[in-house]
Amino acid sequence: MATDWLGSIVSINCGESLGVYQGRVSAVDQVSQTISLTRPFHNGVKCLVPEVTFRAGDITELKILEIPGPGDSRQCGDSQHVDTAMPGVGCQVGPSQNGTSKVLKKPMSSSAPQNIPRRTDMKSQDIVISPQQQCSKSYMDRHMETLSQSKGFRRRHNSWSSSSRHPNQVTPKKSGLKNGQMKSKDDECFGDDIDEIPDTDFDFEGNLALFDKAAVFEEIETYERRSGTRSRGTPSEKPARYRHDENILESEPIVYRRIVVPQNPNKEFCTDSGLVVPSVSYELHKKLLAVAEKHGLTLERRLEMTGVCASQMALSLLGGPNRLNPKNVHQRPTVALLCGPHVKGAQGISCGRHLSNHDVHVILFLPNFVKMLESITNELNLFSKTQGQQVSSVKDLPDTPVDLVINCLDCHENAFLRDQPWYKAVVDWANQNRAPVLSIDPPISEMELGIDAKWSLALGLPLPLGERAGRVYLCDIGIPQKVFQEVGINYHSPFGCKFVIPLHST
Repeated sequence: MATDWLGSIVSINCGESLGVYQGRVSAVDQVSQTISLTRPFHNGVKCLVPEVTFRAGDITELKILEIPGPGDSRQCGDSQHVDTAMPGVGCQVGPSQNGTSKVLKKPMSSSAPQNIPRRTDMKSQDIVISPQQQCSKSYMDRHMETLSQSKGFRRRHNSWSSSSRHPNQVTPKKSGLKNGQMKSKDDECFGDDIDEIPDTDFDFEGNLALFDKAAVFEEIETYERRSGTRSRGTPSEKPARYRHDENILESEPIVYRRIVVPQNPNKEFCTDSGLVVPSVSYELHKKLLAVAEKHGLTLERRLEMTGVCASQMALSLLGGPNRLNPKNVHQRPTVALLCGPHVKGAQGISCGRHLSNHDVHVILFLPNFVKMLESITNELNLFSKTQGQQVSSVKDLPDTPVDLVINCLDCHENAFLRDQPWYKAVVDWANQNRAPVLSIDPPISEMELGIDAKWSLALGLPLPLGERAGRVYLCDIGIPQKVFQEVGINYHSPFGCKFVIPLHST
């Protein structure tokens, strides 16, 4: 039986001291328990000696790499040189320390000689062995019988079944112990039949459609309501949203209508905070200013307050700190100030003085009159001390567009000024100059507005202005609250921390 294994290519592991040898079996002596290899390789390097012999006690592990076929005539004396080896193919036989042999069906990797050919190169040999091929039953029985005759070896039986895929290929059955015992770890991981693996893709969309999200959320919401926990809220309910300047914790409910006028307002506005600001008639507004002047809020104080608020709004429209910065070396902004010979004109002159003090190039237009109002004379005297420029002719106004036009030409009472030639010439110049227009305290009637404004600034309380007034702003001119009450207005300041606020039409 020992002669059946002659010519087989084996790998012998002799431990760390001697290393691993590969070669073709040339002789097996059952009496002396030795095995000889021809043309051996030691740790992958071809040995200088043609043949080496090993004792059974020196062998730690023996692996059969290639088994000759029944008609293979190559024996130990064959002159044909074989450098090919198939590591990891065949049966593995290894003697343990107590002398018992171990036969495993699973191919194991091992060290192999150099110049290992590819799988396609094995076709030139007599026997073709696939990576899944194992030893046949007849060869295995004869090999186990040979090893059983050696000292310290004991035979271990394993069941084998022939494979139906190849006539010369034999595949092992799934290894495992009977009576429900644990299988081998390798068979548990890799022993499943490949035909049992499904080849269809998982239907994610179909499985997701099985989940009723609305029903689950409704169940959670019902549970939270019953258990007293915080509700998730229904889609129809919108959570309360607060502005960045609003207090979330309110001790009292907000009253959005805190200004009540004695007459039914023709138009109402609202602030950014939602407070309602009603408009007043020109007669009520005139009465309010007269009562305030009687209590000490003189015309000079109102002019100064109006000039400060109007100049502050104009500076914001010109660009604010982004443009009016000492580090900027570009051209100064230019403002054309159009004033008439009345109190509205004096308010514009006061605004021009403050703009000129803030390094704005101001061009003041005021027609020549023999006699001027005292308020205009006083404001002109102060304006002349600034770097502003005063002109009385339309020809002296700039031909190029300016940054901003401030309109103070119109008056609530003196309607005859619209028929003057200088008035028509200035209106034509303003309409041809493509600059935005800011109107200070414009009149109510739209027929009296010769220049369409982009912004309008109202004083104290707004008048029912039309669409040609543009966007309406409201400024605080310092009228006390009791003065409002004296004229029958229930007043609460809508300005907050500002002196100029925007108004929106309701």
